[in-house]
Amino acid sequence: MSIPTQWTTTHGDPYRSVPYRPGRMPAEESLARAAELRARMAERRTVRQFSADPVPEQVVRDAIACAATAPSGAHQQPWTFVLVKDPGVRARIRAAAEEEERVSYAGRLGEEWLAALRPLGTDEVKPHLTDAPALIVVFQQRYWLGADGERRKHYYVDESVGIAVGMLLSALHLSGLAALVHTPSPMRFLAEVLGRPVNEKAFAVVPVGYPAADCRVPRLVRKSLDQVLVEV
Repeated sequence: MSIPTQWTTTHGDPYRSVPYRPGRMPAEESLARAAELRARMAERRTVRQFSADPVPEQVVRDAIACAATAPSGAHQQPWTFVLVKDPGVRARIRAAAEEEERVSYAGRLGEEWLAALRPLGTDEVKPHLTDAPALIVVFQQRYWLGADGERRKHYYVDESVGIAVGMLLSALHLSGLAALVHTPSPMRFLAEVLGRPVNEKAFAVVPVGYPAADCRVPRLVRKSLDQVLVEV
């Protein structure tokens, strides 16, 4: 059987190593970069009102490439990023998502969840799915699937894909684009609309673009460093 390249280089191979000697950054430069990164990431907001203006496609591709450098369980890289630009496909995704969201907001979520969402101002209408010029639909590969139907287990899939999505959001923000993570539930329709194989399960939809001229975001306060950091 011909095994795909990802397995000939990782699956069952003996341990091999290569030198890793990155240049050490001077402390002053490290401090300056960290402070700049902290300030820029503090400006990141989840955006639901997008301009229809096109974005540089290579910026989006580079952000996905950054996300794909994320660490993963056993280096199995269990992710697929589907870049959706076609307006017709985005309209189909929006229609299916809003159908699910109507059921959710009508009671499927439960009052506790709905109460938690209220300060965010969200509802079942999802214009960002068609207003944003691009969607990145992230799928998790629950297992490896060979051409002959052979399956091999993937490890720590949720954790691996979650880290990759976090890196994707950071890369998009630092490249000047806005995004949000949309997780309609259930998401089975995404695999159907996008024709994904049976081993892939939708993880998140990430609309990407520029904020609309009249964009508004919820008035939120993030926890301070003292509230999230414990030093021992």
